[in-house]
Amino acid sequence: MKIHEYQAKSILAKYGVPVPRGKMASTVDMAVEIASELGGRVVVKAQIHAGGRGKGGGVKLAEGPEQVRQIAARILGMILVTHQTGPEGKLVQRLLIEETLPIARELYLGIVLDRTQGKPVVMASAAGGMEIEEVASKTPDLILKESFDPNAGLLGFQGRKLAFGLGLTGSSVTEAVRAMQALARAYVKNDMTLAEINPLVLTTDNHIVALDAKINFDDNALFRNKDILELRDLTEEDPLEVEASKFGLNYIKLDGNVACMVNGAGLAMATMDIIKYAGGNPANFLDVGGGASKEQIKSAFGILLADPAVKAVLINIFGGILRCDMLAAGVVDATRELNVKVPIVIRMEGTNVEEGRKILKDSGLNFAVAEDMKDAAEKVVALAQ
Repeated sequence: MKIHEYQAKSILAKYGVPVPRGKMASTVDMAVEIASELGGRVVVKAQIHAGGRGKGGGVKLAEGPEQVRQIAARILGMILVTHQTGPEGKLVQRLLIEETLPIARELYLGIVLDRTQGKPVVMASAAGGMEIEEVASKTPDLILKESFDPNAGLLGFQGRKLAFGLGLTGSSVTEAVRAMQALARAYVKNDMTLAEINPLVLTTDNHIVALDAKINFDDNALFRNKDILELRDLTEEDPLEVEASKFGLNYIKLDGNVACMVNGAGLAMATMDIIKYAGGNPANFLDVGGGASKEQIKSAFGILLADPAVKAVLINIFGGILRCDMLAAGVVDATRELNVKVPIVIRMEGTNVEEGRKILKDSGLNFAVAEDMKDAAEKVVALAQ
């Protein structure tokens, strides 16, 4: 789950990460009022779940409340297009009005999970303000790393090693270490998958401040973080993904035309790969899970077909807890109820597979039954084209 910058900063501030003074505004009048409270000269920042907002025209400096009014009126309601939104962009419905700071240097600070070590790793770089992927590609030596035990947190000597590596001196080293340790605590306590501050700035008066913040959370841990779940902004998410989450389905929309319904994440990934190998493009990732019910199968089918880009559907199921006869019955019911017009290819193996195939055959519906994954992929790609 993603959240907005102003929400991320609020969380980080609770753990001791220094952030600029600022508030969220959802109207022009609110933006002007907040700017007046902050002293007039502020930064107006569009709040969407995507990076590159500044380059897209979503971050502007305002010299006073009246200029804030003009800028806020222009940004609120705009479709902001960045390299992360795609050409369709995102509608701006919220702003962050924030004080300006005298910046001496821009740094990068982030935490992700290192799956090789099985530990979180702090990444720091003197190339703040740049895309970290670009830094990693062109100047990987500028990225410093320190993994840490989540139970112990980032230790002082590790923080100092990173701070010195960034070229910090004097009191800024102490402040940077505190910010790093606070970020590490926030990361662990809130089950984050990404915590990123870019840039982390050194001000001209030698203070460390998080000028931006991006946080992603582990969806599987939200049951124990109810306060975090309340920060979810459904307007920033794909409507089909939101609908799928209501039925306990793992769905991610992609840009292809072959819909996939699969049970198990590994099989889903393999199915998407083999569709690409056959010359097609998957329209989604949909894992109905090992124990999906007949009702969930119907719901999954409806979500797949709600995507207008879908030209054919591939159902690839290995029957275990989800028996093949239950799958077949669910697919037949859904096809009839939804008046499906696109071709459907089904490949299934496992528990009650013969009973499932009989249900499909006796339905009178025109399903294409595949012998194996290769056959299924080739058939569905040909039908989609």
